[in-house]
Amino acid sequence: MKLFENERVIYHARLHWALFLGPAMLLLFGGLSIPTKGHAAAIMSGLGLLWGILSYKTFSDSSIRLTDKRILVRVGTVIRKIYGIALTDIAFVDLRQPSLGVILNFGNVTIIHGQKFKSSFKMVASPAELATKIKEQMATAKGDTPPKG
Repeated sequence: MKLFENERVIYHARLHWALFLGPAMLLLFGGLSIPTKGHAAAIMSGLGLLWGILSYKTFSDSSIRLTDKRILVRVGTVIRKIYGIALTDIAFVDLRQPSLGVILNFGNVTIIHGQKFKSSFKMVASPAELATKIKEQMATAKGDTPPKG
């Protein structure tokens, strides 16, 4: 999505490298099993490689940009989601991190907007920082003082 005139990017978030853990494990276990399992392990390795390629494409094509007026999100490759959500339209920002996400600093960010729409973005790197920046910009866009902490 293109920026409007007089709009500037405040924060840029990306997906986390943990996106590659599943394909790497499948590829590794399939590769190690080839001597004993033969064709089934080779197929498993091939699926891991294909999954890894799709994950890389998703990782490199996705971006989350917070501007002074809205949040622009482009995620996915096969199923692409593109959002442009005005900051004044956002009602709530939620953050969810699984145990591994807390350790590696990734999680899911959910934005409730337009009084009934919900947009979730998975595997976001530094989700707490993104949620904080969104809340600060929402307060600035509405003319309030930004929340502390």
